[in-house]
Amino acid sequence: MIYLLHIDTSADNGIVALSANGNIVTSQAIEDSKNQSAILNTLIDVVLSDAGIVLQQLSGIVVCAGPGSYTGLRIGMGTAKGLCYVLDKPLLLHNKLTLLAWQQYHNNLNEYEVFMSVLVARENEFFVAAYDKNFGIYIEPQHIHAAELEKLVNDIQGTLLITGAGTEYIENLFKIKKSAVFFNNLIDKDAWAMYAYEQYKCNGFVNLSTAEPFYLKQVFTHNSKKINHL
Repeated sequence: MIYLLHIDTSADNGIVALSANGNIVTSQAIEDSKNQSAILNTLIDVVLSDAGIVLQQLSGIVVCAGPGSYTGLRIGMGTAKGLCYVLDKPLLLHNKLTLLAWQQYHNNLNEYEVFMSVLVARENEFFVAAYDKNFGIYIEPQHIHAAELEKLVNDIQGTLLITGAGTEYIENLFKIKKSAVFFNNLIDKDAWAMYAYEQYKCNGFVNLSTAEPFYLKQVFTHNSKKINHL
């Protein structure tokens, strides 16, 4: 049995879940983003207890590594890496943009040619990614501004499905494109479990020593000197 522990602390509403061979066994919602660091390990204990297994029986740990809350991503990543080091288990990192697009791809096979996910970074700034009808990368996950998003959308050929965070600006933009819109910025845990299981079977693991959250956005100091990535 392939047991995978799923951790998502990328947003206000997170999740800790356990899957077995691609199916969710049990899960716990993280509803208080301010106390994620205090309750995360407790929720991990709860899902393991509910499933009747111990940490050593895990096959690997899966993290939604962003983009999202800087603090939340560090908490989830730090917890996952610590467990992987102690237990000698592999780590899988999944991009939230990819997961949002994949759950729509999975639910709408053969109906669209491009699946795009969009999340709001801040006013007039977005995180975006897109995948083709075979779920190959069409647009790499990236941080862009509004004008760049408009150009990307206009350049897309074929029928388009858009998902992610709904804003009036995005809604109007995709109405012009006459695209199918399914706004939902929450990860479907059942779809994630299936995706993670397939990635596990393909050895889609990351290097523990170099693994980092998917910040996607550069951080600048007040004097415009780049210091990190967000």
